[in-house]
Amino acid sequence: MSSINAKSYAKVVENGVQAVKEVEELRRTGYTDDQIFVLAHDGDRTDRIADAAAASEVGLKEEGVMNSVANLFRSRGDELRAKITSLGFSDNEADFYEKELDLGKVLVIAKQNP
Repeated sequence: MSSINAKSYAKVVENGVQAVKEVEELRRTGYTDDQIFVLAHDGDRTDRIADAAAASEVGLKEEGVMNSVANLFRSRGDELRAKITSLGFSDNEADFYEKELDLGKVLVIAKQNP
């Protein structure tokens, strides 16, 4: 599934190889590395895919200080939902995407700069 709103685009893919291909396609359409994010349920997997794709991980800049600190105390699912909503998605969309991540899929997000 993919979703597009005024600020962000998201696509769920099956694995890291597909995530890298999706990141490359987003670059071809004009997104820059700092506008493309990848998320997987496992933090180490997110790191590996982001490194392989030269994409960004959702961090302090996107989340803000309060959410970043709060994530230290959240479950991984709650942390992922917070990261997804920080990129412009609704709570319902974040719930959907987090459930897909639970199934081992990877989320690729492209966020336009304001």
